[in-house]
Amino acid sequence: MLNLIWRNMIFRKTLSFLTIISVSLTVALIVFLILAKAGIEEGAVKGYGPFELIVGADGSETQLVLNSLYHVGTPTGNIPHHVMEQLKSHPEVEQAFALTTGDNYNGYPIVGIEPAYFPVRYGDQRLKQGRLYSQLGEVVIGSHIAATLKLQIGSHFKGGHGLVEHEEIDHELEQTGAHSEEVELHEAFQYTVVGILPPLNSADDRAIFTTMDYAWHVHHNAKTEEREVTAVLVKPRSLGGTQAIKLTYDKLEGTQAVYTSKVVADVVNVVDKGSQLITVVTVLCILLATISIALALVAAIHEKQKDVGLLRLIGKPASFIWIVLLGEGILLTSSGLIIGIFLGHMGSYLGSTIMFEYSGIHIHAFSIVITEVYLIMGTLLISVLATIIPAYRIYRVETLQLFRN
Repeated sequence: MLNLIWRNMIFRKTLSFLTIISVSLTVALIVFLILAKAGIEEGAVKGYGPFELIVGADGSETQLVLNSLYHVGTPTGNIPHHVMEQLKSHPEVEQAFALTTGDNYNGYPIVGIEPAYFPVRYGDQRLKQGRLYSQLGEVVIGSHIAATLKLQIGSHFKGGHGLVEHEEIDHELEQTGAHSEEVELHEAFQYTVVGILPPLNSADDRAIFTTMDYAWHVHHNAKTEEREVTAVLVKPRSLGGTQAIKLTYDKLEGTQAVYTSKVVADVVNVVDKGSQLITVVTVLCILLATISIALALVAAIHEKQKDVGLLRLIGKPASFIWIVLLGEGILLTSSGLIIGIFLGHMGSYLGSTIMFEYSGIHIHAFSIVITEVYLIMGTLLISVLATIIPAYRIYRVETLQLFRN
């Protein structure tokens, strides 16, 4: 039986090959979309941890959240240092951590924050190597940076001004006349790696963390009254407290308090709308793959009539004939399905680094999600539906009439 099915496929090898390719490419696209969506949803959930509020400068709420928690884009501005002190003493605030940003190393952001941030955000996870920073110039780096830039405990480096590559910001500073002073301050300041974070599967994997005062030091803000922070991550004591904090700090001039979960949900909704457009294209691909399977069988219908006639004349049962007829379509689909799943996971693996670099979103390329099981079942069901009508037409041929003709 299997030999007969296989020889039927080989006899029409070009059509069989094109059918397998169309199925495999469609499945690969769907698998990539499934894994990417799962990564976005996981990143959204893990992205802000217990910090339900972010207090920062007026501007785009989305920009403030993405920059503060996902290290994407630029901050909305700075707020006075005393805002952080007020938040820490607020009765409804359980924990508050200020961020100071503005510099980078090889395009990776340098973030100033208290070391106590890590146990609050990630619980009792231990560092992969080394210890947390305790004084100016010491840094802890994310696992992705350690692997990408080959940094180790004791490595030294110098940061660049801005959140983009050094050359671009140097050109900008040169145009504003501030080039010499800024570059001298940054080139004179050296960072030392004292710790490496474990893989956290969050945007913190691609950030460099140090003490808050690094920004004031390299940007020449030694005076306390001149000091500013980029944003403050707030862990409220209660849901009611969250609203009270927001109302209080929304009233301050030049300051806003943002519900983190709301902004993240809005971003995910925008991504979902974009993925819906891709889904339409994917559905069209599925239809084309279904049609190609049906055409592969219809194209051979006259040849199969003789095969079926002979099988019936020599007394093969109906079950044998039906399995042979349906088997070719299912085997074509299964071959494309296996290749497509492999290509989808490999494509996700090869693209995961690029996606993480630009968005901070992890794609678990070799994980299996429940949607993939539905994909496998749906693809096999489609192959049966695409095969059953041509198979029925072939089986209904009158054997004696066929040979008389």
